[in-house]
Amino acid sequence: MFSGLSDLVIEDVVDENDLIRVIARTRDEPVPCPVCGVLTGRVHGFCGRTVTDVPVDGRKVVVSVTVRRLACPALGCPQQTFREQVPGLLERYQRRTNRLTGQLGAVVRELAGRAGARLSQALDIAVSRSTALRLLMRLPLPPPRVPRVLGVDDFALKRRHRYATILIDAETGERIDVLPGRGADALEVWLRAHPGVEIVCRDGSGAYGEAIRRALPDATQVSDRWHVWKNLCDKTLAEVRSHSSCWAAVNPARPAGVREQTIRERWQQIHDLLDKGVGLLECARRLNLSLNTVKRYARTREPEALRRAPRYRPTLVDPYRDHLRERRAAEPAVPVLQLFREIKELGYTGSLNLLYRYITQGRAEGDRPVITPRRLARLLLTRPDRLREADTTLLQELAVTCPELAELARLVRTFAELLTPAAGNDAKLAAWITDARAANLPHLHGFANGLELDREAVNAGITLPHHNGRTEGVNTRTKRIMRQMHGRAGFDLLRHRILLQ
Repeated sequence: MFSGLSDLVIEDVVDENDLIRVIARTRDEPVPCPVCGVLTGRVHGFCGRTVTDVPVDGRKVVVSVTVRRLACPALGCPQQTFREQVPGLLERYQRRTNRLTGQLGAVVRELAGRAGARLSQALDIAVSRSTALRLLMRLPLPPPRVPRVLGVDDFALKRRHRYATILIDAETGERIDVLPGRGADALEVWLRAHPGVEIVCRDGSGAYGEAIRRALPDATQVSDRWHVWKNLCDKTLAEVRSHSSCWAAVNPARPAGVREQTIRERWQQIHDLLDKGVGLLECARRLNLSLNTVKRYARTREPEALRRAPRYRPTLVDPYRDHLRERRAAEPAVPVLQLFREIKELGYTGSLNLLYRYITQGRAEGDRPVITPRRLARLLLTRPDRLREADTTLLQELAVTCPELAELARLVRTFAELLTPAAGNDAKLAAWITDARAANLPHLHGFANGLELDREAVNAGITLPHHNGRTEGVNTRTKRIMRQMHGRAGFDLLRHRILLQ
């Protein structure tokens, strides 16, 4: 039960109801002087110490230890007398045994102040939140080292106001350091003070790239593949939305309504004023519109280009669309209540109101549910062998109505093959950029220009196996730590907790 106190001589164990008191003393063995190291067993006197040990049977354990005060026999030693310590069990000025301190350290490392104090109280180890924080800050940080492959990323201390930079070993995931701010200066100072980094994995940040070039001109920069793919996903969605006037006509949800009529009238008013030489700002003032709205209308050559695909979500009525279409074609005046009873017998579990709105919106006449730009972009970004047969057929039909959509799908799938690192991908990327610039896809041109600006790092990202995935994982755990602290703690405590994870 008290194996952790084996370095002491236990003289008695007293049961004091909610408390177990262990009476012990140190062993009668010579110990070295803490100053000169000479062994001595000459007792000058005795003193007592009271420390807390790990609980037993849900009760607090207190150890009353009698410690010797020894005299140093060495002549000229400045430490004439000293109180002996018990290495591994008791340290100077310590009120807890080392094993109890280790258990509390494990609790506060995960939960910090208030939560750590609540859990320790449930474990019959009562500490305050301030004591929990002192124990946490007293835990030693791992010795600093310089990794061969460094991962760099930023995270928000207060979104849109304050940020910090985290550095990890991209090969092992070990935390290296946390820097205040996310500018190039802080990273450059750290890299100059810790030479030896050969490869740096980062996102598309130009500030980090410039800091690495200045501090480590010979280091290889690797642009993270996930961030490159995310940028392509955003550009793909923008292209799909810009061509919605083509593919949305495949399955019109309903005839042009008030909104489309308003769009046409507004487009005509703006272009009439522009043809008369009126400026954009003056157009906005005359029509009581925002300047960005006027710019958007001015950029479009035809009002149809402003048309948006209907944003209908899948509903419980979709499986019975064929039955509704056949019944309404055979009997146009059939009551909605009668249709509701019929599909109810077929297994429909929705409400009459849902069916009524479904028919009023004209969705029963379509060949398939209306697709949204986001869903169409998702189909384009999904591997063809993972698409359902109906989705594959839908993509083929939409590609026929919009040639740019077919070209976009081809370019996306070709680029996706480059995200598997392999030798020669850099040459394939050059051909892909040339091909993308030749296509009539303006948003994809911007993506290709961004790749060219960071070409060396992108080439390294698609040819080398290194990535920033572990850094993103550390960022996710950092957000969990910040939620635990509710934004009340300072940067020093946050840095300490991150490096102890």
